[in-house]
Amino acid sequence: MSHTTLKSGYTELVDRLNRFPQGAPPSDTLYKILQILFSEREAQLVALLPIKPFTAEKASQVWKLSLPETRKVLDELASRAILVDIEWEGKTTYTLPPPMAGFFEFSMMRLHGDIDQKVLGELFYQYLNVEEDFIRNLFVRGETQLGRVFVHEPVLSNENALYVLDYERASEVIQTATHRGIGVCYCRHKMMHVGQNCNAAMDICMTFNGSAQALTRHGYARAVDVNEGMDLLQQAYEQNLVQFGENVREGVNFICNCCGCCCEAMIAARKFGMLNPVHTSNFLPAVAEDNCNGCGKCVSACPVEAMSLVSSNDAHHPKMKKAKVDEDLCLGCGVCVRTCAHEGLTLNSRPERVLTPLNSVHRTVMMAIERGDLQNLIFDNRVLWNHRALAAVLGAVLRMPPIKQVMATKQVKSRYMEYLVTHIKI
Repeated sequence: MSHTTLKSGYTELVDRLNRFPQGAPPSDTLYKILQILFSEREAQLVALLPIKPFTAEKASQVWKLSLPETRKVLDELASRAILVDIEWEGKTTYTLPPPMAGFFEFSMMRLHGDIDQKVLGELFYQYLNVEEDFIRNLFVRGETQLGRVFVHEPVLSNENALYVLDYERASEVIQTATHRGIGVCYCRHKMMHVGQNCNAAMDICMTFNGSAQALTRHGYARAVDVNEGMDLLQQAYEQNLVQFGENVREGVNFICNCCGCCCEAMIAARKFGMLNPVHTSNFLPAVAEDNCNGCGKCVSACPVEAMSLVSSNDAHHPKMKKAKVDEDLCLGCGVCVRTCAHEGLTLNSRPERVLTPLNSVHRTVMMAIERGDLQNLIFDNRVLWNHRALAAVLGAVLRMPPIKQVMATKQVKSRYMEYLVTHIKI
């Protein structure tokens, strides 16, 4: 088959990926990645899939293939974690996840030997760490972001604990998830292939609920119970890893245990910190100057370089240093507090509470509005949504602040949407 046809199939797939708020800017490196993960035919077929979860029957209509052939293709893609297949009450629903957090990461969790992960890891490093367009597009566009930081629970005082809601605790996610899976950390695995990984635990990437159900079924993660999940969380605490999870209150699908050197979210927070690429916790560390001895352990532990040492302005000890917090960069993870042996740091509540979207629909709609992609969610011309799916999207819009409702109306340019926004209150 000609190179032109080959390129065309992958170009269509890139166009499809970029109809979702979490897109993938085209580049030669991206095309090389996709050619490893997808065959030419698969790229052409996946490019036709809807954004919303769909059934095999829906895919059969779009692809104009028989139902048995469609199921065979879907199940093959799901077995490679390109698609996420969720089984519920005897029915299977498929979803094409975004590249991040999605099939990019899942491909590096795959240890089956069917692809050259060293080559793939090197390409990911080039695309994400050198070219930067993807990371900038993922973490900097818009106000609502993919992920949020969970506070380091062991350092919470009794008073702090009163202000931490259940969905803000990684422990609560582990304890209440319907399914729990542990897989290989994509970030450190990728960095290993370019000789830049650290010594933090590799087998500690946490997935939950529907994602965990699919990944454990296909061997990309191993199922664990609550006790093992909590033990791994404790291990992450002891290694000063930051819990970075899905930015939703209900149905969290992942929590990464991030190091500052390898993990994309922490790297983005350092590079683009003033643009708020990661949603923070609701806490900030405060320096107790009478106790701080300027040892610098908190500076070394901070994954985003929000801690520094400055002069203590002590005339009797002119070389004495003290810690200083850059509140604009700080994630509020609390890792620095753990490292301080002199009670020189405490956690205080932020002046304004950080708001978290209710669920993935709410977050996706918010992201789509801010990035100018809402029309792609509502008018997905590959497969028409059912009324319940459309109602979910519109319901999320109607729960937004008025200024974002206006943005949504302008993007869709729909009199129906304008009517809903102006006449219906939820």
